[in-house]
Amino acid sequence: MKTNKEEIMLIALKLFAERGFEAVSTSMIAGEIGITKGALYRHFKSKQEIYDSIIAKMFEQDEKQADDNGVPVKEYEDDAESYGRTSLANLCEFVNSQYIYWTEDEFAVAFRRMITLAQFKNDEMNKLYQDVLVSGPVKYSEDLFSEMIKTGKLNAEAKKTGAKNLALQLYAPLLLSVQMFDAGEKNSDEIKENLRAITDDFAKRWGKNKAE
Repeated sequence: MKTNKEEIMLIALKLFAERGFEAVSTSMIAGEIGITKGALYRHFKSKQEIYDSIIAKMFEQDEKQADDNGVPVKEYEDDAESYGRTSLANLCEFVNSQYIYWTEDEFAVAFRRMITLAQFKNDEMNKLYQDVLVSGPVKYSEDLFSEMIKTGKLNAEAKKTGAKNLALQLYAPLLLSVQMFDAGEKNSDEIKENLRAITDDFAKRWGKNKAE
């Protein structure tokens, strides 16, 4: 059976998500795929190299998600101009797209579960969890709202509320929606509809009216 790197990464990621990185060996990964350790080593030299490749692929996918939705790919410090061009509508659409991505993309779902499980293991994994799912997205949204306020894309009330509060108000429903999906409290279509309604209301509340 011919095995490629993508298959190895996905199988390894699922094992890391289920059992934790430390508990998984290269023998376990090879056995799950149905190949020998030697065949595995022809693609990756070690378990750590597999893990590093998973991280790299995840960030590549994140960048593609941003680019596909018309929001900045890089951090504010590296591309402030693109933050100034981003609309509130695009950001709200990105939030809805992120829910679908984090709950339907096989690789993203396993990655999210891996870092959620591992966040309490060590500082490195906690930082990765924060960067990907908590403080990182909030900071990203805050930078976007700061530029929207600066460029007059939001109403006067939004300026008083502040970029950080706006970021929390927009991102919190996404994170909660993903958690509700994991808990199986509602079917995914219902969660999607609820999130869409929330982001639509958010855009109406904070967007600049033509009369302003």
